[in-house]
Amino acid sequence: MADVQSRIQAAKARAEQLKADIQKQKEIKSDGSFKMEDDNQLDPSEIGPLSQMGPIPRCRRILKGHFGKVYAMHWSGDSTQLVSASQDGKLIIWNGFTTNKVQAIPLRSSWVMTCAFEPTETRLVACGGLDNLCSIYQLGQPQVMRANKELAAHDGYLSCCRFVDENNIITSSGDSTCILWDVERGEAKVTFNDHGGDVMSVSISPTDKNIFVSGSCDSTAKVWDCRTGKCTQTFTGHESDINSVHFFPSGNAFGTGSDDSSCRLFDLRSYVEVNTFGNDKILCGITSVSFSKSGRLLFAGYDDYNCYVWDCLGGQQNHVWQLTGHENRVSCLGVNSTGQAVCTGSWDTLLKIWA
Repeated sequence: MADVQSRIQAAKARAEQLKADIQKQKEIKSDGSFKMEDDNQLDPSEIGPLSQMGPIPRCRRILKGHFGKVYAMHWSGDSTQLVSASQDGKLIIWNGFTTNKVQAIPLRSSWVMTCAFEPTETRLVACGGLDNLCSIYQLGQPQVMRANKELAAHDGYLSCCRFVDENNIITSSGDSTCILWDVERGEAKVTFNDHGGDVMSVSISPTDKNIFVSGSCDSTAKVWDCRTGKCTQTFTGHESDINSVHFFPSGNAFGTGSDDSSCRLFDLRSYVEVNTFGNDKILCGITSVSFSKSGRLLFAGYDDYNCYVWDCLGGQQNHVWQLTGHENRVSCLGVNSTGQAVCTGSWDTLLKIWA
């Protein structure tokens, strides 16, 4: 018995030592810098103040065509087209430059919560919602009336979907899981089930397609490896539901938006929160977040009808820009792949493109 007790004590001591070593490594790596490893790349801290980066973005295009609340939008890989989903039961493919509707797709359910554009070939779009399905549609046909594939395995509503490539898509759900799917076969390849609440958002790493991050109503964000199906990192700090996550362009960090009225920036390398964006004057929740192409700016859509823009290298309490004009909550937003424009979607039925 004494021998067992001594082993337990030794194991506890070893665990405490490992915790101390991990904390020490976190402190060493937490230098507050996003300096690139490649010396030929510019350190964002050398860019200077935002006043030198050009004028405040203005609304350049208004996309009118939905007759219900816009719940989701997503840019295509060519930075010109985008897809939006609305409670009017329609998916609309837009040309963001001309504001023309390229295609309108009727949905089997008007309770849609997410949509996604396949980024490489731009021939597929996906959506889902309270029907618990991820519906895949093939573009390029004169009329698209039915889904090519309906991916069914979730036991709860579909909250977010993102294509990895033309053959794979990741979905998140109110059943607390994420699933990696084979689009062609319509089969679930890997199920990720470590969250303790509804999973509201996913974002795929821009540098490694095997890695993605998820945000959940359990107030945590988790980083996953598709090859193992395991959670590799869990980030805490938010005090309420995380509604949106988005990877930093370098793939070394990600941003989150929460019902606790704050956005946060987490670093994967040092495993810590490196910045918090919010102040006492903004008391509403955040619905969506997205980074500029350089990663200098974090765009966030809020329930108070505004999109606030935060400087990732600046002060934590004051936003640098405020994009106003919507007449209801900003439910979704996204920056196109060239970084030249950001699109916001709202419950006022409109999408607006800012540049």
